[in-house]
Amino acid sequence: MPADSNIIVTGDERENTIQFQSLPERSKHEDFFRRAVDLLVERVVFGRASRSSKVVEWAAPEDIKKAIDLKPRDGPATHDELLAFMADVARYSVNTAHPYFVNQLFSSVDPYGLIGQWLTDALNPSVYTFEVAPVFTLMEEEVLREMRAIVGWSNGEGDGIFCPGGSIANGYAISCARYHFYPETKSKGVYAVPNLVIFTSELAHYSTRKMAAFMGIGNDNCIAIKSDELGKMDVEDLEKKINETIENGSTPFMVTVTSGTTVFGAFDPIVPVANLCKKYSLWLHVDAAWGGGALMSKKHRHLLNGIELADSITWNPHKLLAAPQQCSTFLTKHKRVLEEGHSSNAKYLFQKDKFYDTSYDTGDKHIQCGRRADVLKYWFMWKAKGTEGFEKHIDKLFDNAKFFLEHIKHREGFRLVLEKPECTNIMFWYVPKCLRGWENDPTYNERLHKVAPKIKERMIKEGSMMVTYQPQGDLVNFFRIVFQNSALDHKDMVYFANEFERLGSDIIV
Repeated sequence: MPADSNIIVTGDERENTIQFQSLPERSKHEDFFRRAVDLLVERVVFGRASRSSKVVEWAAPEDIKKAIDLKPRDGPATHDELLAFMADVARYSVNTAHPYFVNQLFSSVDPYGLIGQWLTDALNPSVYTFEVAPVFTLMEEEVLREMRAIVGWSNGEGDGIFCPGGSIANGYAISCARYHFYPETKSKGVYAVPNLVIFTSELAHYSTRKMAAFMGIGNDNCIAIKSDELGKMDVEDLEKKINETIENGSTPFMVTVTSGTTVFGAFDPIVPVANLCKKYSLWLHVDAAWGGGALMSKKHRHLLNGIELADSITWNPHKLLAAPQQCSTFLTKHKRVLEEGHSSNAKYLFQKDKFYDTSYDTGDKHIQCGRRADVLKYWFMWKAKGTEGFEKHIDKLFDNAKFFLEHIKHREGFRLVLEKPECTNIMFWYVPKCLRGWENDPTYNERLHKVAPKIKERMIKEGSMMVTYQPQGDLVNFFRIVFQNSALDHKDMVYFANEFERLGSDIIV
């Protein structure tokens, strides 16, 4: 027993001791927990999900610094102070749960996903061995197997992982493809292989190029393939560039197609690309981070025809299926490539002489060690809604997108970028009154380019909605509204159109 074990702790000393101890104590923390949860439920979950609330309470950086004491302090804060911090953080944060937050490829806070995430945080697991995460290692295998079955791989065979975002999932695809063709890279690195080349659409997510650089392949060896007027990969240009690469002495090894591009929501043609991959012995990866959710719908899964031909897939349930951030998966039909390509057999964690079947210690196939149980929120949602519920969710998103498209098509001041977008991305220009009838003026595009930033400023400062804009190629700034929240209805579609008109009709550029 330690020499000081009989020291008596006074009330004040005990109060200070409890402040730093990392263990909940009912007498100390129960009231704080209940008040904090009440604040979350009443003021964040329900209070901020109302259509009458603001999407964001705009404040400049200096104003936020004044409103919230952001600096760590030497001494502990009281529970009342901590609750006040919670309220201020919520107040000045973007309300992504708001029905009118349609700014990115995620939105809303699913009630069942939220509870699953809270349970995850309360349990605080790290998913690498069965002994520390017995439920979650089994849960991951079941959920990933079902996702692979939905893709179309026989009996859900293959492998997969939950990983921190679609960018990392796309990086896993590059790593697995390289190891599949050149396993010596694991031990000898990039010096042991020829100059490898990846192909992806010019409209693909930037993560493919970024991960190519990160893994030593290089941006210059990530070749952009032309896209057509709908945003789809040009298969003829792909084959042309494959042959050019070979003629130049480099070695193609992988093609990434996109199912649901970030801006246009386009679905690259998987089947003809798969035929080229077979012809030239290339790994086919499908980045379905955004569009993968359409696989849940019998009506819309045709958008991903041929996805079962892929060697690997990125699919983010936190996007079209509305799971809480973050919830990303990497799936592959090759059963052993993740483990063989990434395992290090660390004996202090992955001992082979454990008393249970160590095949359930799945963490060694990850590049991470500590890893959140992102599966739980998705599994909990799936249990709550069923596959049928996910299908209804997807079908409603597409219905809302179709209604909004048809509605603005017939309203003055709106010009569509694409007449027939494939996903729930609807892209358009709002043309203020000052520009109508000036389409042939040489300054028209330059002036139109300035409209979206002005409307965005107004909507943010009022907090009435949040919709993103961007240029694309030769196209000047246009709005891209993305529908991922199945709580929206047709009345909301009309609201969005009315709001653009209210905010933008009198703009002068």
